[in-house]
Amino acid sequence: MAAMERILDVKNLEIDFKTYAGTVHAIRDVDFHLNKGETLAIVGESGSGKSVTVRTLMGLLASNAKIVGGSVDFEGKDIVQMSEKELTHLRGNDIAMIFQDPMTSLDPTMTIGKQVAEPLRLHTKISEKAALAEAVRVLELVGITNAKARLKDYPHQFSGGQRQRIVIAIAIINNPKILIADEPTTALDVTIQAQILELLKEVQEKIDTSIIFITHDLGVVAGIADRVAVMYAGKIIEYGQVDEIFYNAQHPYTWGLLEAMPTLETKSDRLYAIPGTPPNLINPPAGDAFAARNEFALAIDLQQEPPFFQVSPTHAAATWLLDPQAPKVTLPPEIQRRHQIWEEKFANKGVNA
Repeated sequence: MAAMERILDVKNLEIDFKTYAGTVHAIRDVDFHLNKGETLAIVGESGSGKSVTVRTLMGLLASNAKIVGGSVDFEGKDIVQMSEKELTHLRGNDIAMIFQDPMTSLDPTMTIGKQVAEPLRLHTKISEKAALAEAVRVLELVGITNAKARLKDYPHQFSGGQRQRIVIAIAIINNPKILIADEPTTALDVTIQAQILELLKEVQEKIDTSIIFITHDLGVVAGIADRVAVMYAGKIIEYGQVDEIFYNAQHPYTWGLLEAMPTLETKSDRLYAIPGTPPNLINPPAGDAFAARNEFALAIDLQQEPPFFQVSPTHAAATWLLDPQAPKVTLPPEIQRRHQIWEEKFANKGVNA
């Protein structure tokens, strides 16, 4: 299969935050890419650096943040080096974002029609009448019924699920090349979550966009992602095709995330919880950042950071357990079950590059 066209390439990204307690090394040498038309999920606990990473793509970092190194290549231009004027043109136009909480990302004093039409009017010379007509079309696309009659309604007149649909409409009105969804279903109940995920897939097909989907919930990822990158303590520690991560995970942190996810096969009364807390990134640990919480940690994990070991052409994990000299470990039962499924269903079929 021919290599897919890359629309975004992030290389060696490093971001520090200046705080009263000291310098927090929030993003530590992050590399990933996004292919045209695909959905990449970035998964990890709160504080792992997911949101900071994607906010860099929009030039939306906090005032105390500093990009120490790296590049973010989008269509031949480095976003890190862009001026504020160039970033203003980029935001909401080529790259758009769906934020976590629709209630705080919508203006309570402004009608929905104006809010949806605003990005279009900012980036084009379209008239207000034409912009509102386009707003109706996009609102109908995201499933707001009787959209024309509701243009003059305010955010509080809509339900939580409808508000998230409106936020998606604002993000897609300019047909962005990249859509960033930052935990878009966290504030919603499970049935509405499923509807919003389905909507994102429909929207992706209709406007031919690429999606970066940020979440702490691996369960949400299965139905939407093509590839998955797992983040921990400001680093990507494993990446692969969605089936490779779900059924052939190699990093103990990814194992912990999978064990913590309830499935129909879950037999235990209590769900697994990864012990301990993430490290202090003012003084990051010398070796593997997950070592202190990892029951499978080797002596080398405390001294030396593991490189990425290639599992397949599309799958790699940064864990010393993949080193040829590492001892074989007994996998947790849930991971054994998943690896068995991998052997039976996927191992000989391969996955798309």
